Amino acid sequence: MKNASVEVTEKIRQQFDFGPYPRVPVNKSPKEEANLLFIHNLVTPYYLRNQKVISTEGKVILDAGCGTGYKSLVLAEANPGAQIVGVDLSAKSVELARERLKYHGFENAQFEVLGIEDLLSLGLEFDYINCDEVLYLFPDPAIGLQAMKSVLKPEGIIRANLHSSLQRVSYFRAQQVFQIMGLFDSNPEELEIGLLQEVMKALKDGVALKAQTWRPELEREDAQDEILMNFLFQGDKGYTISEMFTAIQEADLEFSSMTNWRQWSLLDLFKQPDDLPAFLGLSLPGASAEEQLCLFELLHPVHRLLDFWCAHPSQNSFVAPVAEWEPSDWVQVQVHLHPQLLTAKVKEAFMESLREQKPLDLRAYLSAPTKASVFVDTLAVSCLLALQDGPQAFTTLAERWLQLRPRDLITLESITLEMAFVELQQLLTRLDIFLCVLLDVS
Repeated sequence: MKNASVEVTEKIRQQFDFGPYPRVPVNKSPKEEANLLFIHNLVTPYYLRNQKVISTEGKVILDAGCGTGYKSLVLAEANPGAQIVGVDLSAKSVELARERLKYHGFENAQFEVLGIEDLLSLGLEFDYINCDEVLYLFPDPAIGLQAMKSVLKPEGIIRANLHSSLQRVSYFRAQQVFQIMGLFDSNPEELEIGLLQEVMKALKDGVALKAQTWRPELEREDAQDEILMNFLFQGDKGYTISEMFTAIQEADLEFSSMTNWRQWSLLDLFKQPDDLPAFLGLSLPGASAEEQLCLFELLHPVHRLLDFWCAHPSQNSFVAPVAEWEPSDWVQVQVHLHPQLLTAKVKEAFMESLREQKPLDLRAYLSAPTKASVFVDTLAVSCLLALQDGPQAFTTLAERWLQLRPRDLITLESITLEMAFVELQQLLTRLDIFLCVLLDVS
């Protein structure tokens, strides 16, 4: 890492050679991990940023700091037809990553022992860069972001994260304790892990640091990974939301959104979000994304990672929120199901809902973008079922809606196509919030 301490960088490399991370069995597949695939599918951040659906075929995706390659495998599974490139400082980790992708049949993947600051030497540009659990190891996160920006295509997107200094404050205290005790002087291995376990076991249960960080299972021999990645993590640092935005701006990048954006909703922290105190009701709507995220973090620092998407400063024209679209906008829309709902399991759930005439909770199959149930009735399910065979024009879906429900269930009067348009718009607007459907305006 440029401008980083060579000694610290070497200790980080040694730590991951000793304990390659993550220690996920090579044969483990993420195919059933819908939420993980949802986050790592390029379609998700691209749609959030541009209100357009992108094909992953032929895209070039970088896993920067790939470790043992499990996230590289997730990226390959989530983005059919993409080329996967992984880089990492640890040669042992890269060897395991190659083995993992080969085991699962992904031939269009390459891995290099390389630092993020040397990405230009690959001679490639990327549509998407995933940098997971790495950026906080740089002396300045803007350095890592600038290196990734240098190989990012004009419409490319970066996903990166930083440790939260507020949520992890107890672990940073623990690291200071064990630095004073000398457990960081050499690269922590079995000896240092054992000594740490002895110290933590010896403390009274009421001691604050132990109460805040320690669990009985950390005393087992197989707790090595968690201890190394929390208590004995070389180069670990924490940041605030304000510092995250500063790093993005210093790298001349633009914040897009948090990757788990629904879990950062400031209004969700209030008992009655529709009836806020007058001061908040007037001030919050005008607050910037940074201000709202800062307030959330200060009020409720529960997220270990400040996990975000960013990109080159936008040159695109403003796209109005779906709720503000005019009827003429809807006529041009192509409706897609999110790729993680295009599975045999979900299709069968649709069919079962229709056979049994029961509402379906989409959150059971894709919970990452929502914290509550997302129920749809059988009329909606029947329309969504048509999307399993591919995207449909909004007008085509509206005609299907009219065929399925030609009459008002109360008055028994005939439903007009215009009325079907309005009812379908209301459904799709609600489902778009949770990215169950994607409304492409291109």
